Amino acid sequence: MVPAWGLGFLPLLMVAICPAAAAEEDLSSELKHVAYKIVYETYQDGNWELYVCNADGSDTVNLTHTPELNELYPHASPDGTKLAFVVDEGEGPSKIRNLYYMNIDGTGRKLVAKNARQPCWKADSSAIAYLKGEFEKFSYTDYATKGIFIYDLKTGTHRQHPNRKIEHLYNLCWSPDGKWFLATVHAGMGYKHAILAIEADGAGVIDLGIPGCRPDISADGKRVAWGPSDWALCVGDLEFSGPAVKVVNVREVLTSEKPTKIYHIDWSPDGKYVTYSRGPAVKRLGLIPEIVGAKAEGWNICVADPGQTNRYVEITTDGKCNKEPDWVPVEKTK
Repeated sequence: MVPAWGLGFLPLLMVAICPAAAAEEDLSSELKHVAYKIVYETYQDGNWELYVCNADGSDTVNLTHTPELNELYPHASPDGTKLAFVVDEGEGPSKIRNLYYMNIDGTGRKLVAKNARQPCWKADSSAIAYLKGEFEKFSYTDYATKGIFIYDLKTGTHRQHPNRKIEHLYNLCWSPDGKWFLATVHAGMGYKHAILAIEADGAGVIDLGIPGCRPDISADGKRVAWGPSDWALCVGDLEFSGPAVKVVNVREVLTSEKPTKIYHIDWSPDGKYVTYSRGPAVKRLGLIPEIVGAKAEGWNICVADPGQTNRYVEITTDGKCNKEPDWVPVEKTK
């Protein structure tokens, strides 16, 4: 029996609860028809693996199956055929983070560079840009990097970016026209903390003047997404024309109440959705959970509609350190 006082409150509770639940259910249904997949890192049975799933979280597949290795930071090639990622190999003083790529089904693994991290792809999928580790000794610190390097898949050759002063970058991404890199810098290159636009083939560096970190450029090159804080994710229009790159029309698309952090935002190939990771702000062994390779129990992958605010759904639910999601372009089923 419902208490008499509860009857009066029931309609109010329905009004408060139903719209959000209905919106989540509506988005979940919508995502069932999205052709793209999502790849992410996850800590399963004692080690890091790379999983791929449909946009709604269904049909999860383990791409790596390597209990002796720890694969992290997956980034799919724009043509959807390959996956770049890093592997933490070795133990103790011999531990090292190396860069690999493989076919999208997990076959054909190939070493790209040792002591390398944070890869991203050229728009035509012909090259991988990456950051070299600053020190020979292993470090979880995301900005412990020095220099941008480019690996050509066809020739197997490496070249260093012409600006040799580049250091302390993380979360590198490449503009679709190939002319710019975007990345976060921390305590390097004369900056305390900033999101930078860096000429891909020159020495130019521009502070975009937006707070936060981990930028991601949309596939059409017209928008950028990033995290201005631990508790919000933003999008803005990215203007490459004119004397300087700039970001305008900034707005929050996702917010979160403490202690739940939101990080690692990534655009879908058509720009209609973003994926990101979400979880409690709990340090383990002194590491904050958003760092690559840091355990993040309770974290899950989400998909959101960037055209609205806080219209999102969690597509993983096991909380097994699910982070660093990236969209995988796949052909539509005919």
